[in-house]
Amino acid sequence: MTSAFTEPELERYARHLVLPEIGGPGQQKLKQARVLVVGAGGLGAPSLQYLAAAGVGQLTIVDDDVVSLSNLQRQVIHTTERIDVAKVDSAAEAIEAINPHVTVTTRKTRLTEDNAAELIADHTVALDGSDNFDTRFLMADACAEARVPLVTAAVSRFDGSITTLRPWETGDSGSLNPGYRDLFPDQPPPGLMPSCAEAGIMGAVTGILGTLQALEAIKQITGTGECLVGRLLMVDCMNMRFETLAYGRAG
Repeated sequence: MTSAFTEPELERYARHLVLPEIGGPGQQKLKQARVLVVGAGGLGAPSLQYLAAAGVGQLTIVDDDVVSLSNLQRQVIHTTERIDVAKVDSAAEAIEAINPHVTVTTRKTRLTEDNAAELIADHTVALDGSDNFDTRFLMADACAEARVPLVTAAVSRFDGSITTLRPWETGDSGSLNPGYRDLFPDQPPPGLMPSCAEAGIMGAVTGILGTLQALEAIKQITGTGECLVGRLLMVDCMNMRFETLAYGRAG
């Protein structure tokens, strides 16, 4: 099952290959996968690092921002030397250093109604690492339309949450899985939720949630374990509590 891997790849992924739940077949799926990551910031940084290290064959990074000094407290894929560099280019450079077997496509743009369908098409899994509800709702709708699984997360101060969306499929009950709008029926009005710049954010919180996003994506690709479909994992890092809330299709 691992004959298509080079000797350096076999050594690189050795700890995956000995896992019965991953093995050669799972690693081949990772190598053939195309993962879209929207946002190369606090959530996207650890997600991209672990996806690259895991051997995901192709990563597409979407972000229109540049690296600033205030990013470096949590956006660990970037460095001081790359301040003022486009985040997509900085992330691509870091990924090349982590794993040269990964192909990176960079898109220095925002996700919009005009480009969402084109950006999402033909990807195995998408990760939402954005920091605003406009993008979250848009990405959730576009991924549902394209039938691309979406792992979406959010953070604030010392807290975070994450869920996985596959609303076009039926669950064990025979009902359709819930979508993002079943979890959040109404988009909050502008200004209701403070930004990280206004409220602050503990850097390691983004690391925890971004790493969980990468793990969910790897599980989606390899078919390993149970993903967070219909479940919202809430992480309280101040008191180190993890709670899971089940949710279903509205109506």
